[in-house]
Amino acid sequence: MTIRVAICAPSASFPRELVAPVMAVAGRFPGIELIFHDQCFAEAGHFAGTDEQRLHALLDCANDPGIDAVWFARGGYGSNRICEAAMQFLSKEADRKAFLGSSDGGYLLGSLYKAGIGMPVHAPMPLDVKRDRGEEAIARVLGWLSGEDAAIEPSMLEPGFDKDPTVAFNLTTLAMLAGTPLMPDLSDHVVMVEEVSEHLYAVDRLFFHLMQVIAPMCITGLRLGNVSDVPENDRPFGTDALGIARDWCARSTIPFLGRAQIGHDHANRVVPFGRRRRFDER
Repeated sequence: MTIRVAICAPSASFPRELVAPVMAVAGRFPGIELIFHDQCFAEAGHFAGTDEQRLHALLDCANDPGIDAVWFARGGYGSNRICEAAMQFLSKEADRKAFLGSSDGGYLLGSLYKAGIGMPVHAPMPLDVKRDRGEEAIARVLGWLSGEDAAIEPSMLEPGFDKDPTVAFNLTTLAMLAGTPLMPDLSDHVVMVEEVSEHLYAVDRLFFHLMQVIAPMCITGLRLGNVSDVPENDRPFGTDALGIARDWCARSTIPFLGRAQIGHDHANRVVPFGRRRRFDER
């Protein structure tokens, strides 16, 4: 049985020239069919089309009974602008689908998780094909859809993991969700975060805000993913991202559980939200 995956762009546009390399990787997975929605290539300033265009494309993919999974083409700011409307107009067909993405796509993943719709999954995105060794990231997602556990973040495969539900977010995205109506309840969850292209003082500031919201939820603990491409500041911050995460966990009495293999790089791993780990459990 063929798994049909619709690709849309809730945030920024997808470069048309990257379709071919993504499809080349997909050719190694004959049980999976990728379908790029035309909206992926639309442009309206920063965005892949207007809010209405991006919303309608997401609904086209999510509400189509012939589609098994919806894959966000890329990040870049924008998906938050359509989240609330999307939650109102998703049909019962969306419940049986996996929704895959990361970075800015976390706004939608978090909103879906709060609403109890479908199977949100932190995962590499088609744009990652342009990274060094990016084909590995694309293959990892297609492997997970095909039933391969090796694609999953390693800590999720440890014995006894199933007792704690898990989520994974870009730190900025989760901090922006915190305190809004879109924020899911993360009580008793393992929370994984990663970041890219932020000064260390900004990472510290994001943790300051985020902890005000998740500490009262009594999360099980926090794992830190890759914090990459950190800009050089005009003076040393005095610690690194790991030190920042440990410090804010200690201040907030949240257990720090170590590192996670998630981030804006080719090694980004798959993290299904909740306790379910396999695509066929959706």
